[in-house]
Amino acid sequence: MEYKNGKKPNNGDWAVEANGLVKVFGDNKAVDGVNLNVKAGSIYGVLGPNGAGKTTTIRMLATLLRPDAGSARIFGHDVQKESQIVRQLIGVTGQYASVDESLSATENLIIFSRLLGLGRAEARKKAADLLEEFGLTEAAKRPLKNFSGGMRRRLDLAASLIAQPPLIFLDEPTTGLDPRTRAQMWDTIRRLVSTGSTVLLTTQYLDEADQLADRIAVIDRGHVVAEGTVDELKQSVGTSSLQLRVLDPSDIEMARQTVEHVLGVQATLSSEAAKITAPMANADLVTDLLIALREKGITLSEVSVQKPTLDEVFLTITGHGVEEKAKETGTETKRAEAVNV
Repeated sequence: MEYKNGKKPNNGDWAVEANGLVKVFGDNKAVDGVNLNVKAGSIYGVLGPNGAGKTTTIRMLATLLRPDAGSARIFGHDVQKESQIVRQLIGVTGQYASVDESLSATENLIIFSRLLGLGRAEARKKAADLLEEFGLTEAAKRPLKNFSGGMRRRLDLAASLIAQPPLIFLDEPTTGLDPRTRAQMWDTIRRLVSTGSTVLLTTQYLDEADQLADRIAVIDRGHVVAEGTVDELKQSVGTSSLQLRVLDPSDIEMARQTVEHVLGVQATLSSEAAKITAPMANADLVTDLLIALREKGITLSEVSVQKPTLDEVFLTITGHGVEEKAKETGTETKRAEAVNV
């Protein structure tokens, strides 16, 4: 049974269905009952620190590790019983480039293409097309030892797309990249989905999940501790806050009293910046507040609404921040996950 040119079987809306996945390394239960459902044609983010179990989960879904318990299906195909079919449907890009530094970008892509069964002419065309897509044409013949980290990461992603897989696993694809290169990678990931692919993205960068993912699973200590859209996760930890900046600092106390009276909440002041912050449980009252402030002759220089951040979501759900937990567990878990790969 073959799937060519990215064509996937017609099995419904789900690209990934994982139920109760478990993986144990010695005394460390790296993944402990993970459930994931990824809709075809979407970007699904798995957010968590190093050591949370993200990479181990990806490796099980990609048939690189055998689950100790649970099951998973890729476009309806069981990852254990139909592993050969699953491998035709996926592309996997890890945290570190899987390319040969002694060869040029063109040579690397041609070799990968030939290994996947493309003819010589077709392999050369595929390599040229991918190098252009990822902005690497000018560096096509340059030795990889002269590539920057961002260029190597883009080449690794290009190599994973040679077979045009309908499902792409991206395991922390922008780790260590500078902001400009990260933004370029984000644009590339969006283009992949716009042309029909599904992306499952693991990351420990809160802004990356916020920018890219249609839905997010927050994973910590091998468990999925929350799941939903970005807005759903933010709403789960509290309401948005209304922030007002008063033009005349002498009006700040009267403005605070007005805010508390109209909104029925307690506001906080930052006197140096003439700024007032208050919970915004009822957005309909904001218009009433602005009218009341104007009637009192209070002029505002700035009005904004601040939603809870994903960092606040993670802190509320797990009791620690992503970066804090990453520092605690990163080295230990990388060592554990290196076993049995």
